[in-house]
Amino acid sequence: MEVISGMQKMSVGQSPAGRGAACLTCKGICSGFQPHSWRKACTQCHCGQEDHASSSDLEDDFKMGRLLENSKYAHLTAKVKGGEGMRVYKRNRMIITNPVVSRKDPTFNTITYDWAPPGLTQKLAMQYMELLPEERRPVAGTEGALYRRRQLMRQLPAYDQDPSQCHSLSEAEVKAMAEFVKSYKEEALGVGEVALPGEGGMSKDNAGKQKNEKEQPNPEPTTNGTLEENGKKSEYNCSGCGQLAALDSPVVYADRAGYERLWHPTCFVCVECGEALVDLVYFWSKDTLLCGRHYCQSLKPRCPGCDELIFSETCHQEKGQTWHKEHFCCWQCGQNLHVACGCTKKNEK
Repeated sequence: MEVISGMQKMSVGQSPAGRGAACLTCKGICSGFQPHSWRKACTQCHCGQEDHASSSDLEDDFKMGRLLENSKYAHLTAKVKGGEGMRVYKRNRMIITNPVVSRKDPTFNTITYDWAPPGLTQKLAMQYMELLPEERRPVAGTEGALYRRRQLMRQLPAYDQDPSQCHSLSEAEVKAMAEFVKSYKEEALGVGEVALPGEGGMSKDNAGKQKNEKEQPNPEPTTNGTLEENGKKSEYNCSGCGQLAALDSPVVYADRAGYERLWHPTCFVCVECGEALVDLVYFWSKDTLLCGRHYCQSLKPRCPGCDELIFSETCHQEKGQTWHKEHFCCWQCGQNLHVACGCTKKNEK
């Protein structure tokens, strides 16, 4: 993998990127992203970082590298040369070149996907992409690519895994966060695998399956009444919608759920927000798929003020929400909301 020049100089704890990026929600109203000192929002329009798509490919790849390092998915990352152990995401890009036939010399139409499932033939990868809604396909320079970037920021916020991206954590909070991250990497974090029905996990344990097939040559009945032949069923049902999965069409497997389960590509979503799991990164909890955001806040409260998880015992609870004590304040002047201030609250979030 070729690492671009200057990557090793990048600091994980640098200030928010994308300063000046236009807001995708406010359109022409906001002149550009101006980061708040501790809120994950713009001081001008109050919209979040993801509404400005204020990250870059480089930042996203570093964030994913940090997320996957020290997990069983570390093979999807690479060490940064001279980066003191830092890892970067080996994001799989796919370039499709189609000849354009004309009366003159042939030209080529090139389509670049910012991300594609790794380890697949181009044919299977294209089948997977064609099953996604067109507006969700991560073709470079399109709404689909922008959607992917926004979901990376929304579903996998850097401050859910990296203390240096958080605001003023104490030593005890940093330690608690490190234990939390270590735990979810070991117990819940996963990356979906795309394959044809019945072929999930074959790249990992094909030899073991072949051995079992020799020891058990006779087909056995499956739970849905179909017969298994050579280790494959004649029917497979999506764990999301319950409908049949076509045998010649790619599906998604989640190894933490076991290879008896599979999902249609459009059904591989977070059960809380219903959004497609970006780059197939999932968290397996209580027999369900969750995105990183909703998994983390199912275990730790998330402060509505700074959007960070709360690891402190000192916090404020109000109307079913839990805040960092110092963040229960007015958006305009910073005055504690227990004390009346003269600011209007129409923009408060």
